[in-house]
Amino acid sequence: MTVDLLLGLQWGDEGKGKIVDVLTSSYDIIARFQGGPNAGHTLEFEGNKHVLHTIPSGIFHPKAVNLIGNGVVIDPVIFMQEIENLAPYNINFDEKLLISKKAHLILPTHRLLDAASEASKGKAKIGSTLKGIGPTYMDKTGRNGIRVGDIFASNWDEKFQKLTNKHLEILKNFDAIIEYNLEEMERVFLRSIDALRKFNMVDSEHYLHQAQKAGKKILAEGAQGSLLDVDFGTYPFVTSSTTTAAGACTGLGVAPNKIKDVFGIFKAYTTRVGSGPFPTELFDEDGETMGRVGNEFGATTGRSRRCGWLDLVALKYAIKINGVTQLMMMKGDVLSGFDKIKVCTAYQTKEGVQDYLPYDISTEDIQPLYEELDGWEEDLTQLNEVTQFPKNFLDYIDYLEKALETPIKIVSVGPDRAQTIYR
Repeated sequence: MTVDLLLGLQWGDEGKGKIVDVLTSSYDIIARFQGGPNAGHTLEFEGNKHVLHTIPSGIFHPKAVNLIGNGVVIDPVIFMQEIENLAPYNINFDEKLLISKKAHLILPTHRLLDAASEASKGKAKIGSTLKGIGPTYMDKTGRNGIRVGDIFASNWDEKFQKLTNKHLEILKNFDAIIEYNLEEMERVFLRSIDALRKFNMVDSEHYLHQAQKAGKKILAEGAQGSLLDVDFGTYPFVTSSTTTAAGACTGLGVAPNKIKDVFGIFKAYTTRVGSGPFPTELFDEDGETMGRVGNEFGATTGRSRRCGWLDLVALKYAIKINGVTQLMMMKGDVLSGFDKIKVCTAYQTKEGVQDYLPYDISTEDIQPLYEELDGWEEDLTQLNEVTQFPKNFLDYIDYLEKALETPIKIVSVGPDRAQTIYR
């Protein structure tokens, strides 16, 4: 019996979808434990590119069961779009996809509240994806939410209308004016609810307990990244769920003592989408090159990602709070061609030099302190094994492994499933 956990260690977009897809052949169940369609997991193989938002990233493998856990929030409209996009691949969703009855639903008015809230903030906006995630989690913790299991209840229509009316009253309190056609949004939403009822809904915690008892291997899949965690991220520029390892316990009903390995994924540099502090952000040609070569555009929103050098202060912090046992480094190939590569090892603050993540990194008083390493010119994307790595690239990996005190077990040298090298 094994429950392993895979999550991102930066501000999301680390490449979790690719690694879940690569690892799925070793597991019986892939279970997504938090977030919603604000996440976009990109998978590439056999010349095709796939972007998943709600469905776990093991869906293309013939044997694994994919579970959407109770910690996830589901937009039925986006979910059904995903299902339609997967139609050409003849996936048997009856056998391969399960949905927790305790997962919460994103209503059309949740999206309206998200848009109005963000618009009202002006320059102080947090960079929401406008998918209704925050308002849905607010209703969940406020004990007002509607769960997937409620769509089968006799009073479903009443529940839906009651919460919708509450949201419409709240919308009146925002100064920002947003345009919308609620009648059309609800028409599409309710049609998607009808389609959602045809999928397999389960008491997911019971299902996973039975699977563990039967000796099944389970991989818990996280979304977003550790630095977007609602408690431990760069608050308030965070998401609304627990993106760290603890979220797998609350988002799936898995006991902490059942988790074995924690796989942490990070890019060889750093990116961030939307607003919020980013100490190592680059505004020069190096940052532009990272974004262009790395194709740094959000899988969900299409927004360009901010780019910067690797931040070891933040990365060490994420490793500690998650209890990471193995690391996977992504996009080392993007750094090919840089003469020198910088790594942030500490912050210069008003209190002096700090090598740990302080309470607030959003002030202008924080300056990153760098160490510089020699870069490499070689193209990594065609390499198949570690022995082919350029010396300076190997030195970079060894440097990071020593600094992070955690083994780097997988190195990705391109977006395709095949461009994955084990160490």
